[in-house]
Amino acid sequence: MTASYDDFLKLDIRVGTVTRAEPFPEARKPALKLWVDFGGDIGVKQSSAQITVHYTTEDLVGRQVLAVVNFPPRQIGPVLSEVLVLGLPDAAGAVVLIGPDRPVPDGGRMH
Repeated sequence: MTASYDDFLKLDIRVGTVTRAEPFPEARKPALKLWVDFGGDIGVKQSSAQITVHYTTEDLVGRQVLAVVNFPPRQIGPVLSEVLVLGLPDAAGAVVLIGPDRPVPDGGRMH
């Protein structure tokens, strides 16, 4: 299936800074709870991410990540995941986060 540029524009992918990260022991698969600040009108949003292979809670605070901010919230156990933090699988299938290689203003839209 081929996607059009208009399809791409339907996704609102923004950069935000992780302001808080906690273990998520209630999750079925190992995960962390993240709070990501997108600044401006979006503000801080919560997410659950299965990123425990490469990241600790201490590694994540202050890190900028990309996330889809216009998906409907999804209940994951006791956590309402409001955004989908983006990553890519490494050779073993563990998630590696996607983010800018230089600091950029929070809330910036990917294009």
